[in-house]
Amino acid sequence: MEPATVLSISIAAIVVAITGLAIYTSFGPPSKQLSDPFDDHED
Repeated sequence: MEPATVLSISIAAIVVAITGLAIYTSFGPPSKQLSDPFDDHED
C-alpha cells in the first residue's frame, strides 16, 4: 500500500473511534453520571 492510503485509513479509523466513544459516553451507561450544568445553577 502507498503511505498516503495507510495514513488516510488511519485518520479515518481514529475519527470513527472518537465518534463512537463520544456517542457511547453521551447515550450509553456512563451518561447516568453526567450532570447538566444548567440544572445545577437554575434559579
